[in-house]
This record gives sequence, C-alpha cells and structure tokens, in this order.
Amino acid sequence: MTVELPHVALVRGPIVSSLNALNNEATPALGIAYLAGYLIKKGYRVSIVDAVAEGLNRMWAPEGYGGYHCQGLNFDETVAAIPPDVDVIGFSTMFSGEWPVHRDLIRHVRRRFPKALFVAGGEHATCLAEYSLADCQALDVVVSGEGEHSLFETIEAWRSGVGFAAISGVAYRGADGCTIANGGLPRIRDVSTIPWPHWPEGYLEKFWAAGKSYGTLSERDMPIMASRGCPYRCTFCSSAQMWTTRYILREVDEVIAEIEHYIAKYRITSLQFYDLTAITKKRWTIEFCRRLVERGIKLKWSLPSGTRSEALDAETLAHLKATGCDYLAFIPESGSEETLVKIKKKLSLKNITASALEAKRLGMTLRTNLIIGFPHEDRSHVFDTLRYGLKMAAKGIDEVVINIFSPYPGTEIFNELFKAGKVTLNDAYFLGLTSLNSDYTSVNPMSVNPVLGARELAFYRLAFVLLGYVIGYLLYPSRIIRTIRNLQPGSTSADTVLEHRLRDMIGRKRVAN
Repeated sequence: MTVELPHVALVRGPIVSSLNALNNEATPALGIAYLAGYLIKKGYRVSIVDAVAEGLNRMWAPEGYGGYHCQGLNFDETVAAIPPDVDVIGFSTMFSGEWPVHRDLIRHVRRRFPKALFVAGGEHATCLAEYSLADCQALDVVVSGEGEHSLFETIEAWRSGVGFAAISGVAYRGADGCTIANGGLPRIRDVSTIPWPHWPEGYLEKFWAAGKSYGTLSERDMPIMASRGCPYRCTFCSSAQMWTTRYILREVDEVIAEIEHYIAKYRITSLQFYDLTAITKKRWTIEFCRRLVERGIKLKWSLPSGTRSEALDAETLAHLKATGCDYLAFIPESGSEETLVKIKKKLSLKNITASALEAKRLGMTLRTNLIIGFPHEDRSHVFDTLRYGLKMAAKGIDEVVINIFSPYPGTEIFNELFKAGKVTLNDAYFLGLTSLNSDYTSVNPMSVNPVLGARELAFYRLAFVLLGYVIGYLLYPSRIIRTIRNLQPGSTSADTVLEHRLRDMIGRKRVAN
C-alpha cells in the first residue's frame, strides 16, 4: 500500500520597504527553489506561492504600518494562492526588517489553514528562533540554518508523530506550551547531493519580463550559487549564525552542468552568483573559467553580492574578464584600518584596492560597499571611510555605496548591544532595519553609535552618495550616455545598480499610471 506524502506549500511574503525606498529589489527566491527541489526529490508534492513574483511592481499599504508599503500580493491574495489541500506550509523569513508584516501574513494564513503544520526558516527565523515562536503563535516550528534536509526531517517527524526532539537546530513548543530549542546547526556535508533549484513553469519569466534581477540587468538573468557558507567571522554579519563558518565549494563540473542546463532550457543571457563570499580560492576560479571556455559557454556573469581580494590577482581577473564577467562588487566595508581590525574583517585594504583598480583597468563595471557608524567609531573613522570612498570614485569605480551600520540579529555586535540594553526587539526596531539603508531621504535613521547622531550619519551618507556619483559622471562622462541609453523604453540592460533602480522606479510609475 502506497502512503501518500504530505503536500507542502512554500510561501514567500511581499517585499516590505519604506515609502521612499530606492533599493529593495524583487529577485527570484533561490532559497525556496532549493527547498522545493530537495522535497520533490524526496517524493513530496510541492507548491511555491511567491507573493513577490505574482505581484511585481504592485504596491499596497499594510494596515497598521504608516510610512511603509509592500510589493507583491496582499494577504488575501496570498492565502487564495495556497492550494486548499496543503498539509505543511513553510514560510521564508529571511529579513528581520520584514518580520512584522510577514508575522501578520502567517497569522492570516493560519485562519484559513488551522490544521496545517506551519514552519518558518531563513536568516531571521534562525537568528531569533525562540522570539519568532513567541511573537507569532501561529507558527509551530522554526528550522534554523541550511534548510533542505532539516525541513525534510521536520516534516517526516510530524508525519510519523514522533515529535521533533531528535532533530538538530529546530525550535518548537513542547506539550506544556513552552519553547524548546534543540542545539546544533547542521550542515549538508556533501553539497553534490542537493538537487538543483526547482523553478515552476513561467516563474522566472515573470522577473525577466518585468526587468528584475539582483544586481545589474540583462534580458534573462539566472541566479546561481557555486558555494555555501562563509569562512570568516565579521562581527556585523550573521552568516556564522546561519551557516556556521564551514565554507563549501561545489565541484566545477557540476556548476558547469547546471549552467548548460539553464542555457538549453531558458536561453539565459547572464549568470548572477548569489554566493555569500564569492571567489575565495584562486585555483577553483581559474578552473571554472577554463571550463567555460572549453565548453564554449559565452554568457555575461557577475558577482553582485560581493567578493574579497585574496584570490583576485591580475591573472585571475584576466580569466574573469575573458569569460564574460562584467560586474564585480568589492566589499572592503571600511576605509579605516582600525575599524577593519575591530570588526574582524580580515583583509588588506591595500590589496583589495589594488584588485579593484586592476579590474577597472580591464574594463569591468565595479561597485564598492562601505559602512559608517559602527558602535565604536568616532568622526575620524567615518572620515577615513568617506575619504577612501571618494578616492575610489575618482579612480573610476562606477558605484561607491555608503551604508549606515545595521545592528542585525545574529551578529556579534548585535549580541553585545542586546545584552547592554541598547537594542530592543519590537516592531519599531525591525521596521527600522528595513528602511535604514533603502531610504536615503530619511533624516533620522536607526543608529546605535553613542558619538555620532542619526541625523549626522544620514547627512554624511546622502552627501557622499551625491558627491560620489557627481565625481563619477563628471570624470567619466561616457557614463552619462550609457545611463541615458539604459533608461530608454525598450532597453533590456542596466550596467550599474543605480541604473537598475532608476529603471525600476520608472517601471513602477508606468504600472501606477
């Protein structure tokens, strides 16, 4: 007798942002696609309900959250899109800044599905598992960390009625209603056993038709990952809480096979690597480039999530450029050597600068990400970073972005601030995170710096961004022509994130009208 396996729905809620946000972009849900692929391989029937994909450029105001709006399906539409016969509903809770709205969505869904198992995963749920269960009674289980196998184990335990006590890295309510958090943060040791992402029919095409992608833009951008985790322990980053510090690179041939599959099936024009820390090993990178050439793969590809400089010497960069890599985001984070030591950013500012300038000499489009306002910083640290950023803009880096420090859950700095009573977990804090570095018009952003006020940091950020782009366009006037060309109706490309966001704003206005 064949036992019917549960029907699982994987749900992503809408994008939440402040009314003046510029850079909360809609992208395909790669994490959910990986979960779906894994569960389908195990024999489950899986439905993906992505409120973002089904409601691109549709903006609406969530009740009770003045000053914020959502992009995607509203609550009622999301509930209606969930198949009525589901047994398990998994919710993606990646960003803490979106938690209040996503919590309300989960409650809304619970009223329609009172008997289903509700599971949450993602970065927010991982870092604040017990808090999430307490703040949202509609949830049953939180799966922490790398979710594919842990979610499968959770569903199997629920289906068999044995409970969740033997599953590492999950939090749930016991018989007495109290939260139980199992220890451990399991990792899948052999990443080759993880199936490729499952993309429902027509799903990616929605993003392509609307001109949506992670970083820059081409006609048919494909998200992909070549590695999992990050080996570093930066104090402002929560990746260690989510992934541990175990860094795993996939086999080059497996990545190449996935790329060739996408070329054949989707006729993709570009690859965008979503890796947490791309290009840390020179040998792997050069072998990957060589295999692209051997297989005759001619695509644009980019690293919009950022990279370090250790493996990017002149030889490696030449291979990248020769194989179509046209966009790199470098992540020095600070121009202050003292800050780099304090935040445990183990890199050489001199080396990463040299690497970026060599990439620019080769003709790549570059972005550099910097942060000001760390809790320990005074004006001298901030001015070091601003000077460094302006120098990079003058030397030809296409985009130099300044962000204000975000005290994100799961980070070493957050834990220190929370213990000291300087951060309080509530809706105002979470919403402050989502608007902190997406709304450059805010004159009073969140700040935990005891020396530099929020308004002062906001002034530095806005003044720097404006000055940085002015310097770039004045010293390199060909960019003006490029930007005008990319903003024309019918254009399917954007060479920088700024151009992409401007295109997106124009697209939203067209939808609204």
